[in-house]
Amino acid sequence: MDPNSVKSTLSNLAFENVMAAAARDYKKEMLAQEKAQSSTSVNQEVDLDELMDHPELEKLHADRIAALKKEAEKREALKRQGHGEYREISEGDFLGEVTGSEKVVCHFYHKEFYRCK
Repeated sequence: MDPNSVKSTLSNLAFENVMAAAARDYKKEMLAQEKAQSSTSVNQEVDLDELMDHPELEKLHADRIAALKKEAEKREALKRQGHGEYREISEGDFLGEVTGSEKVVCHFYHKEFYRCK
């Protein structure tokens, strides 16, 4: 038997054993990572459920609902005052209309001006 041939065969066998061991180790690491991630996600779901019943979160939710209701009431009151409408008023009604609201958009025009036609 040729010593180089035996040496080559033993080297190949050793390489195959090392590769098989590396594959087993890699598989173990991957399984451990998956297990850790799945246990973490279960813990996160539990934490989210606990947060949903947290009194501070409920207070924030109630405050936000109250703010939305207040905003809707304000919007309705402004609509009753005529906000969001486009209308023509006479010169005598001008001060009453303009001073009744915090913000007003006003367009002055004259029928005889070219740009106002």
